[in-house]
Amino acid sequence: MLWLALHFPLLPLEALPLRQSPSVAVVRGRVVACDRIAARAGVRVGQKLSTALGLQPGLAVFERAAARETQALENLACWAGRFTPSVSLAPPAGLLLEIGGCRRLFGGAPAIVEAVLAGCATQEYSVAWAAAPTPLGACWLAQAGRGGIYEPIAAMQAALADLPCAVPGWPAEVRDRLESFGVKRLGELRALPAAGLRRRLGNGPLDDMLRAWGDMPDPQQPFIFPEAYAQDIELPARVEHAEALAFAGQRLIAALAGWLHGRQLLAGACRLQLTHDDGSRSALTLRLAEPAADEGRFLRLLREHLARLKLAAPVEALRLQADEVIARPGASAHLFQQAVAGEGALACLERLRARLGEGAVCTLGQRADYRPEQATLAREVGAGADSSANSGMKADSDLAPFSPSTATGAANRPLWLLPEPQALAERADGPHWHGPLTLLTRAERLESGWWDAGEAGAAGDLRRDYFVARNPQGQWAWIFRDAQGWFLHGLFA
Repeated sequence: MLWLALHFPLLPLEALPLRQSPSVAVVRGRVVACDRIAARAGVRVGQKLSTALGLQPGLAVFERAAARETQALENLACWAGRFTPSVSLAPPAGLLLEIGGCRRLFGGAPAIVEAVLAGCATQEYSVAWAAAPTPLGACWLAQAGRGGIYEPIAAMQAALADLPCAVPGWPAEVRDRLESFGVKRLGELRALPAAGLRRRLGNGPLDDMLRAWGDMPDPQQPFIFPEAYAQDIELPARVEHAEALAFAGQRLIAALAGWLHGRQLLAGACRLQLTHDDGSRSALTLRLAEPAADEGRFLRLLREHLARLKLAAPVEALRLQADEVIARPGASAHLFQQAVAGEGALACLERLRARLGEGAVCTLGQRADYRPEQATLAREVGAGADSSANSGMKADSDLAPFSPSTATGAANRPLWLLPEPQALAERADGPHWHGPLTLLTRAERLESGWWDAGEAGAAGDLRRDYFVARNPQGQWAWIFRDAQGWFLHGLFA
């Protein structure tokens, strides 16, 4: 096994919606977190607040909000599901990811680490990390700032032996007693007789060392991904322009993508709810052409929607909820790797729909009806697989293109129908359209639609003879004759 430990030293500050600098988070008048500017001024964790204010005038002080930290850590755990389903919380400010079983999917452990750190940076979380064969060993190395992949257990043990005995979580009296012994490094502590140390220090520190070194089992409580995804985020300030919501939305979408991967699900849509400063709420629906778990596709849709959104009032908070969630189907791997350039047709259609509006982007399908006006229907992209079946339509892939060179059968249809049939002039030599028309096929008789002749908007009862014809300019036309005369109904490409 290989555990990747993530330690978020500034989580008490970065979990807060308000972001100011220099700043500190305090509990009972003592500093528990400070940002880099405050640290450069000499502010340290554990200092009294009065000392910190003396070192850094103008210091912004925030009371620690444990509930916000827990929520942020759970959001990060959901996000980490995109890398591995084995995620564990390491409170108060850490995560554990078991990456040994999935490293080949990413091209090795270094690639996973690089992707994880890039994701943390994108979400603007400060992080210290380490990867090791034991979870506690990885946590201690990460908290000490000893970043690296210590995959051989001997390498991990050597790194642990060099750590100071000021282990986070050990009681202060244990650290004081070790200092009185003259023990400064964990390697020195491990070399002492275990029985005597247990009498003087208790079982806790010695058992911790056994777990860290790999001499004692250390099972981890797995993080349970929620049954449904719905997360909130409070904005640091009122947002008056929609484009400024992209960063906060990115955090929520990143967690959504991880949650989908962790639970082996796909989402066809998600809803972003905006809470305005006047108490009102509005919502954006991000709908994919097909269910997916791709963070990038949701982000592109979000940016397209925000680019044309006009806020009715400033926004104070966001809530993202996953809709139309289905189980991820099993898929067989390709025998040969195929590289596809670009974002793909479906992703392009999603972006067009987001940019142009709902109902503006459609695909065509066929319906079982002899009347040309009723034979094709437009279907909105992402309307679902059942829509075509329920309406009697064929899928787009079933449509066969027409070639004028094969215009000999009765089933030929043009690629382009006029909105309304256009009356043609009739002379002694027959119908005219930019000159006399030459009939190239025998008549195709259509008699259909008597059942809806009285319905509003229906084509009604038709009795027509259709022909494929050509004019002197070489244009191919689809014409018909009925009781009123000759009409042009469609054009061939």
